[in-house]
Amino acid sequence: MGSSQKTNVAGFVDGSSARGEVYVIDCLPVYVKELIAGGAAGAFAKTAIAPMERIKIILQTRTEGFHSLGVYQSMKKLLKHESVQGFYKGNGASVLRIIPYAALHFMTYEQYRCWILNNYPALGSGPSIDLLAGSAAGGTAVLFTYPLDLARTKLAYQVADTRGSFRNGLSSFHSQPVYRGIKDVFKGVYKEGGARALYRGVGPTLVGIIPYAGLKFYTYEELKRHVPEEHQKSIIMRLSCGALAGLFGQTITYPLDVVRRQMQVESLQRDNSRYKNTMEGLTTIVRNQGWRQLFAGLSINYMKIVPSVAIGFTAYDMMKSWLRVPPRQKSGSVSAG
Repeated sequence: MGSSQKTNVAGFVDGSSARGEVYVIDCLPVYVKELIAGGAAGAFAKTAIAPMERIKIILQTRTEGFHSLGVYQSMKKLLKHESVQGFYKGNGASVLRIIPYAALHFMTYEQYRCWILNNYPALGSGPSIDLLAGSAAGGTAVLFTYPLDLARTKLAYQVADTRGSFRNGLSSFHSQPVYRGIKDVFKGVYKEGGARALYRGVGPTLVGIIPYAGLKFYTYEELKRHVPEEHQKSIIMRLSCGALAGLFGQTITYPLDVVRRQMQVESLQRDNSRYKNTMEGLTTIVRNQGWRQLFAGLSINYMKIVPSVAIGFTAYDMMKSWLRVPPRQKSGSVSAG
């Protein structure tokens, strides 16, 4: 039985047309195939933009030694002190998070959308349904995967001098990382504040992701409505609409992302300041760091959205093709990635 399954999987990978391989693929429910496709696409996209994500977190959290540096100078400095692997610090936690996050976001979005359509037909089937379903799906996915996002941020925040070359008064950097990996982060955070500490910063995350996810789906579907029927399946069209939707949603909700990052790394900062809630975080940052800090790293966030969406759509389409996911019904919705 086991060898038969291995043969079937091998046939799936190399594209053979063996009956066993057809059976293994076809016996999977469509939603399972979509979960697999979405999770794989999310992992590919996250890894591709990991260097920009690391720099964005450093700029958002005002990591010591990077306060006054721009994106390019920050990348040069990080490369100097941590070499190439420094760009991928925390990416393991990011990928572990994005796989279930993307899968859950996609699946629950479809489920919420169907539930709304079935129970509230008066709302119609336009983009407003995508706004509601996308918002609910975003909140659901965050609640299930937030501890991994916390671990990713804490690992990315640390800048260690792996080459022993810190100079010019930068001796205050951690000579060794406080956390050595995902498991170490979970153990340390749990020991520090229990299970509740694993959700430090989840408030602004939810406040940010609910409108962001909703706006992303809403904008994507609204843009699609103005695309001619013959171009509805075009990858370029999906990429363009998805990128615009992501840019719009991200700009509106970005300050909340900054508050979230700062709350996640509070225990690692010298002043050990604490924000009681999202609103206090926003007002304190504006008062002490200036309103521009609410948009720190936004430029690099723009830079990573387009390639992320491009890679995500390409990987998702390839996975759907390999998994033989049937075309969506016209009344259904296409994920914005």
